[in-house]
Amino acid sequence: MLRVEDLVVRFEALSAVDGVSFDVRRGEVLCLLGPSGSGKSTLLRVIAGVERATSGRVVLDGVEVDGPSRFVEPEDRRVGMVFQDYALFPHLTVEQNVAFGLGRRARGAVRGLLEQVGLGGHASSYPHQLSGGERQRVALLRAMAPKPRVLLMDEPFSSLDSRLRDDVRRRTLDFVRASGTTTVIVTHDPDEALRIADRIVLLDRGRLVQIGTPEELYCRPKSLFAARFFSDVAALPGTCSQGCVETPLGRFRASLAEGSGAIACVRPQHLRLAAAPTGITGRIVSSEFRGDSRYLLVAVDGVDAPLMLRAPSHPSFESGAPAPGMPVYLEIDADDVPVVAPTHYKESFHAQQQAL
Repeated sequence: MLRVEDLVVRFEALSAVDGVSFDVRRGEVLCLLGPSGSGKSTLLRVIAGVERATSGRVVLDGVEVDGPSRFVEPEDRRVGMVFQDYALFPHLTVEQNVAFGLGRRARGAVRGLLEQVGLGGHASSYPHQLSGGERQRVALLRAMAPKPRVLLMDEPFSSLDSRLRDDVRRRTLDFVRASGTTTVIVTHDPDEALRIADRIVLLDRGRLVQIGTPEELYCRPKSLFAARFFSDVAALPGTCSQGCVETPLGRFRASLAEGSGAIACVRPQHLRLAAAPTGITGRIVSSEFRGDSRYLLVAVDGVDAPLMLRAPSHPSFESGAPAPGMPVYLEIDADDVPVVAPTHYKESFHAQQQAL
């Protein structure tokens, strides 16, 4: 349906996108995910046609729309776009915003579309009279009304508060999937990408890091950057020997070459407190109450930084509640710990901060 081939976008000496390739299947919801400066919004603008590629190709329905031999103007691509700030016309009503640019026959269907998303009673309202979630739905309908081949959405939920965001996101994805529209969504939020995407394209500093389903990227990351981007990770380096890597927390299976460097990526859910002595002893550094659980930092001999884990919460007055200074034993689900090869390029500032 949509294919990006070895795409490069340069702004003078800066490579915003550096040799990225991926495809989007018909009817798929694909997320472009990465930290600020990873090139995801630039990629979206190139697909839309509002930015030109320096080299490489964009192919839509088998036709080159940006490449060495051809450039198709944005209005001729049949691509819908939802901007981060929604870009609604303040002087037009909701109905007029959705109908903007449609032919006379298509305008008759606008009322029906508004009813589908619960905006039938707001047809005569103006954007400033709507909530953030309602404005987002108007922007979505305006992009969908011409029946685009591809829908592009640039951080469409980032301006909504957290409680509203979940509901609006669910309604939007239900509407998009029901229509069968091929959709590309830009987000910097890994949790959001895991929730909504059929596949994720993970980017860093303009380069493709990994592409796959949410389950593949989370459970089988190919690099430390990918592992860290989706959750806190304790990175334990070692050397692969007989299919395993030996660390202070034990041995983990590794599908790497014998004698090669390896990093075990231990996540909070891999660890739990043990009632009886184990091979891993530590001391609680901090205990943070978060409602149904406590986030603990535990210092373990031989591990450079304290390990994070989640434990069931207890009332603060309960004597058994984990507290700083308390000695503990840890158990680990070794079979679920991903092991990756070290990477040699400098990771983005975002990933480095997640490691601290």
